[in-house]
Amino acid sequence: MAGTDAIAHHAALDARMARAARPIRLLSLASWPASEQQAFLAGWARGNPRLPDYQYPKHDFSDARRELAAVTAAADPTHPLGQYLVESAQGWVLAAELLEHLGSAQVTDLSIALFGTPDQALPGGITTREAANHFLRVADDFDRELIAPAEQVEISATALALRLQSELDDFFDSRVIDVELDPELIAKAAAGATRIRLRSGAAFSDYDLQQLLQHEAFVHSLTALNGRQQEILPSLALSSPRVTATQEGLAVFAEQITGSIDIERMKRVSLRIEAVAMALEGADFLQVFRYFLESGQTEVESFTSAQRVFRGVPTSGGQAFTKDTVYLRGLLGVHTFFRWALKHRKLRLCRLLFAGKMTLADVQRFEPLFESGDLREPRWLPPWVARANGLAGTLAFSLFANRIRLEQVVSAESVVDL
Repeated sequence: MAGTDAIAHHAALDARMARAARPIRLLSLASWPASEQQAFLAGWARGNPRLPDYQYPKHDFSDARRELAAVTAAADPTHPLGQYLVESAQGWVLAAELLEHLGSAQVTDLSIALFGTPDQALPGGITTREAANHFLRVADDFDRELIAPAEQVEISATALALRLQSELDDFFDSRVIDVELDPELIAKAAAGATRIRLRSGAAFSDYDLQQLLQHEAFVHSLTALNGRQQEILPSLALSSPRVTATQEGLAVFAEQITGSIDIERMKRVSLRIEAVAMALEGADFLQVFRYFLESGQTEVESFTSAQRVFRGVPTSGGQAFTKDTVYLRGLLGVHTFFRWALKHRKLRLCRLLFAGKMTLADVQRFEPLFESGDLREPRWLPPWVARANGLAGTLAFSLFANRIRLEQVVSAESVVDL
């Protein structure tokens, strides 16, 4: 098939895949309503907490799965677009099957197929769980007296929404993304292409404001908005399960490189990974809830964190929704990719990652399509990506600093000697 014909063929298939995948809303359909939190915490307050037993609505995505299978069969796996379609359609099929089995143990296996496990190896040989426990030790050793008073001031959801809305309107020069309050939201925040929701009544910090801006708005929302600009691949606007590790890794990397991440944020990410491991090893919802509580989270925060671990699975133990394991794995993957891009004079690929929701492998395979103009470069870029000199300087230092082994720095004098 000639180049132009191949692109048109796969563009038509992508449009079909996007239509079939649109109702497969994995995270929203697997989440619990706010009433589950209220009932559990009321029982906890009375001293007789019960395992949540949310009855999920039944879903049938058989039509979508058939269409996705047809897309897979018609795609050319040797073409960059065909390979993308095959891998994406397979991910959507797994997500559809997971939603069809909500509340059963099968969700664990499907979740692992999509997101991996805490024992999955990272570059360098250590596991995700071992990396999480490293950050937990660092957080536990951190001197809380170093925290400035300004860092401890609470911001209401209403005040945060106003500040976040102002920042976004200034960035886009118009109202492109709406910030809304949602009393039914269990998580503190959630982002789509044109809407960011905050849980009414939740308390936030200045770090939360910066994390929402860099993580939710300038990665998740921005890549969705840029994906909508892609005429031949409209699916780049969708949160395909196969892009989760890259999306979350890029979002946490954005927090890190802009100085928006704090040690408590790293602790929350790491606690969730350890909690997933505990659940897979047999811990039930109550045990995981207590783990978060004993780790310093409030009762509301502990329920929210435990709910993330048990989305879609029985709460009696031995099962888990493993999505939270991708954050550290994705962060290390993205960080490594950015350093590789600098070393090989391909920093432009880092900008192209924002042209839609794609994996690190996708952006490399798509490079000729960006060169030809078949795929559009991102319309919007976060400030830290747009300033290439600053990004290159940070990555160059990171490349050099990795050559210094901490175990060889045995005293203050040796640091000076370096």
